[in-house]
Order: sequence, then structure tokens, then C-alpha cells
Amino acid sequence: MTQRLVIATRGSALALWQAEHVKARIAAVAPDVTVELNVIKTSGDRILDVPLAKVGGKGLFVKEIEQALLDHEADLAVHSMKDVPAELAPGLVLAAVSSREVPWDALCARAPVTVDTLPHGAKVGTSSMRRQCQLLARRPDLQIAMLRGNVPTRIRKLDDGQFDAVVLAAAGLTRLGLAARITQQLPLEISIPAVAQGVLGLETRADDAPVADLIRRAIHDPAEERRVAAERSFLSRMGGSCQTPLAAHAVDAAGGQLRIVGLCGMPDGSRILRAEATGPAGDAEDLGRRLADDLLAQGADQILAATR
Repeated sequence: MTQRLVIATRGSALALWQAEHVKARIAAVAPDVTVELNVIKTSGDRILDVPLAKVGGKGLFVKEIEQALLDHEADLAVHSMKDVPAELAPGLVLAAVSSREVPWDALCARAPVTVDTLPHGAKVGTSSMRRQCQLLARRPDLQIAMLRGNVPTRIRKLDDGQFDAVVLAAAGLTRLGLAARITQQLPLEISIPAVAQGVLGLETRADDAPVADLIRRAIHDPAEERRVAAERSFLSRMGGSCQTPLAAHAVDAAGGQLRIVGLCGMPDGSRILRAEATGPAGDAEDLGRRLADDLLAQGADQILAATR
């Protein structure tokens, strides 16, 4: 095992928090290993004046990081799992996943309001078609406006009065010590989270077993791996990405079962398809595919074709 590891990471405050968290977990199980960070700017970080859905392509926040792994400029990558495409670059593997931080979307506003009590016509910022379609299905009167940038930047835009409210991942706010800014954690009936929201994904080269073994000892959560497998299997079957109006969330159910709920919706909220499936936790990937097939049978393929 090498005595020096390099973590590839994005440079945002949240990405650096996540990389430092993994670094600390590695130090706890392998104190003789020196861990360094290689900060990389991705396409998603560079293009900030265009909605993600219009940028096009998959893996906007991971492609350059994956290339650093393939070029041996890093030994592992730490991702927000919700940003990772269903298919990884050839030669790379998802070696470990963390336990999940709070999975929900969060409404942040300057006043103590909820989605249902926002003023008529309130301007709400989000960069996600998934969040947009669910918000508009609940509140067709809302004005949804593009919101890009890292978490502190988005909160600053809210405080500057550019928006009446913004919707972010509760996990990111919690990890950055900003949980007090949350005015409402959005329940499933309002907003189903993104696939694997709140989970960290650790990616390595497929032929680097020593590094994979180390990070599995440091941070891997086998139960979360099954839940994530169900959600990502759904994403793969749907042919989606973090830019498409898809959502899925899996939870443990009684008797060693998994329950997964999913959604596909038109960005304007005019048509929302929902489904759920329950099955043995050991059949997680099949469960995700079953959920996708249910939504596709309802016409989800037409929605996805329209949004592309």
C-alpha cells in the first residue's frame, strides 16, 4: 500500500468539506498514509450562466475528475453521489459509498415560510429540473428562476434579495454548518430527492485494489450501498442524469425489504408520474429497474424525450 494518496475533488466549500471528511476517515484507519488534495475545476463549475439542462451531456461535475484518475494524477475521487452519472468512465469503479446525510431538499427563505405559505408568485431559485417540476406541480403560481453557484453563493443571492426563496440539498447545508438557514425540509409528497442525494461516492481505478480496500475500511456503508444501487439502477434504466426531471429515494422496509419511490415530471409541473416498488434488499438493482419500467409504462419516455 502506497504511503501517499491523492484525492481529486472540486474546489467548492462543500466539495472541500467532503474531501477533508474522507481524508480524516482514512487517517483514522491508516495514520501512516499521507493524503493530499488535487483540486480540479469541472465543466459544471466553469459554466455558471446557463441552466444545467441546457449545457448538455452527462457528468458535468465529474468528467475532469475521472480523467485525473485515469491519468494517475489522483488515486481516488470524492463525489456528491447525486452528481455521478449512472455509467462511470471505463476503467473506473465506485469503490465505496458513505452513510447518507439528511436526504431531503430544503427550502431556504428570509422569513419562516414553507412551500405552501410562500407569497403568491414568489420567485424561487433552483438549477434543478427535478426540483422545478415538483415545486410547480404543488404551486403553479411560483416563478422559478435559474440559480447556479456553490452553496454560500446561492445563500448570498437569497440574502441580497434576488430570490424570495431558494431550494438546496439539506445535506450540503448541514455539512457546511448552515442548517439554521433551512425554513422547511421538504417531505416526499412535495419533493422526492435526487438519486443518492446526501451520499458521498468514492471512485478509484478498477485495477487499484489496495486503495479500494483502504477506503472501504475507512468509510463504506454496505446498507447504504444497497439503497444507492436501487436508486442508480433506476437512473440507468431511465437513461437519466442529474439534469433530467427524475427522482428516486430508497428506504429499508420490514423483513429485509427495500422500498423505493420514484418520479418523472414535465419541467412546468403539468404532468407528474409517480411509482413505487418493494422487494428484497438483496435484489436492489432489480427493484430499481422495476420502478423505472413502471414509470416508462406510464409514459415517462415521452417526458424525457420532450425535455431533451
